[in-house]
Parts: sequence; structure tokens; C-alpha cells
Amino acid sequence: MFKDLDPILHSQLRLAVISLLISVKEADFSFIKEKTNATAGNLSVQIQKLKEAGYVEVEKKFSNNYPLTTCKITPKGIEAFEAYVKALQEYLNAGKS
Repeated sequence: MFKDLDPILHSQLRLAVISLLISVKEADFSFIKEKTNATAGNLSVQIQKLKEAGYVEVEKKFSNNYPLTTCKITPKGIEAFEAYVKALQEYLNAGKS
């Protein structure tokens, strides 16, 4: 009856990152850090996990001699997020039948 929730997205910070990226499609590290209120170290680790899962693409470059890390949600990430939301909706609607 209850579907398993994606363990990658079930982390609060990773879910917050994906939720941000689904609405903006692309964001730099500073923007994500500010919006999630995460520490740089923790955010780096969680973005790496999302990258390893294939849910985000990470581009590292320099802008005016400063490092710039940009994250973009992938089609696989969009699909995973939509499946996660659908599974949560099924949990919420389970008792209404």
C-alpha cells in the first residue's frame, strides 16, 4: 500500500535543494546556501550526493577570479522529485478511502 520514499530525497536538506532547483532550474551555491540556511560544508556534501544520484548537474568555474558553483536539476532529478511528491500524496490520502 505504501510506496518506499526515495532515501536520497528523504533528507531534509537534499529535499530543500531539489525543491529550490525545480522552481528555478539553476542556482548558484551561494543562493542555495542562503535559502536553505545550511553550512557550506554540509551543503557541499548533500549536493555531491544529489550529483552522484544523477539528480543534479554541478558546474564549477571562475567569475571575476572567484569560484562559482552552479547547480541544475536533471530530467532524472525532476522525475525523482515528482515520484517522491506523488508517494507523499498517497501517504496523505491513504486514510481517506
